[in-house]
Amino acid sequence: MKPKKVPIRKCVATQTQLPKKELFRIVRTPEGEVKVDLTGKMNGRGAYLAKTIEAVMLAKKKNVLERHLEVKINEEIYQELIEIINNEQK
Repeated sequence: MKPKKVPIRKCVATQTQLPKKELFRIVRTPEGEVKVDLTGKMNGRGAYLAKTIEAVMLAKKKNVLERHLEVKINEEIYQELIEIINNEQK
């Protein structure tokens, strides 16, 4: 039996390729809202970001998510990502 293929995605901030499970998916919905998609199945344009505080801070500093999703990113999105990372480390 063939081993199951692990989906690989690229982090928009660090440009590293990682398994999909090690990345956040940030989505711009068809209505124009920006949300953190923990399921990976939400409708809309998505961008992947590594689950590290360094990657989140780099994305914020360089406005990478704003360019990829073509919409203004609120501070709350970055705070939500950092909270999720901190909760996973506990």
